[in-house]
Amino acid sequence: MKLPFTAEQFFEVFARYNQSVWPMQVILTALAVTATIMAFRRPGLWQSRFISSVLAFYWAWMAVAYHFVFFTAINAAAWIFGLLFLAGAICFISTGILRNRLQFQFCHCIRGWIGGILIIFALGVYPLMGHLLGHRYPAVPTFGLPCPTTIFTIGMLLVAGSHTPKVVSLVPLIWSVIGSLAAFQLGVIQDLGLLVAGVIGAVALVLTPASAKQSAKPRIVSRSMSL
Repeated sequence: MKLPFTAEQFFEVFARYNQSVWPMQVILTALAVTATIMAFRRPGLWQSRFISSVLAFYWAWMAVAYHFVFFTAINAAAWIFGLLFLAGAICFISTGILRNRLQFQFCHCIRGWIGGILIIFALGVYPLMGHLLGHRYPAVPTFGLPCPTTIFTIGMLLVAGSHTPKVVSLVPLIWSVIGSLAAFQLGVIQDLGLLVAGVIGAVALVLTPASAKQSAKPRIVSRSMSL
């Protein structure tokens, strides 16, 4: 699939975005760090809703501030991408805020540790790789732009546990496929992490382990017996 823009045009969009929204990148990163600390400190009801609010804000921000305002200048498909991202934001609002079905709580298991690794990659390793590969600010994908933020989102959903509703993972997983094209066609090697995150997310988020289903049954039985 041939992209309708060049690598130079692609990085120029990043430059115009970063120069226009500064210092929003700092705020977006600070929110991510705050949400991560909450998830690793056994959060309660309001903390999980706060994290869901942060994720919903990210996806709405990327839809409007990036896709609609900037990316449409070089790619008409950005209008569709923006609508897709808005759908992702709505999923987090509906599932995590209104119905409170997202419980972000780190567990010492493979799923939790992989989620933590993806979060660290999105916030720290991703920008470092870009710098080492010669990408210089402002013509770089900062946090709050689709690829690093999608990796962060998948990591947070892994931390949220095996009973996370599958609907919230659909848009991040779709973008992990679309966005990874930049790694192969535009030389954004750090976006290979997006493809890896998507594969891991598809396995861990969509294919719910049978053990998780079985572990839920005893709790249901015990509650019925206590009644």
